[in-house]
Amino acid sequence: MTINYQYPYGFGPTPFPQPQPGGMLPLEQSYIENILRLNRGKIATIYMNFEGSQWGSKIFKGEITAAGKDHIIVKDSQTGVTYLLLTIYLSYVAFDQDIDYEYPFA
Repeated sequence: MTINYQYPYGFGPTPFPQPQPGGMLPLEQSYIENILRLNRGKIATIYMNFEGSQWGSKIFKGEITAAGKDHIIVKDSQTGVTYLLLTIYLSYVAFDQDIDYEYPFA
């Protein structure tokens, strides 16, 4: 028996799921980063809470340009500043328009 020490239980890295035709997420893949990816290019208001820090709570508003497992990239169109926000501090996200999201069980 050969043991793969990089992935000892036989599980390798999993690729990010891609939206299926019609904008639906694959079954059991409605994670925040996937929902944000479906809505790239839309303006969002992102509420962050930096508990126990000098910043407290902050609000970021801008265009969602990318999202990953642990981060969101938002560009503020008024200032031109691009923010890399860690999702560990994310409270919630609000959109002023409808979002693209197809619940797989509907």
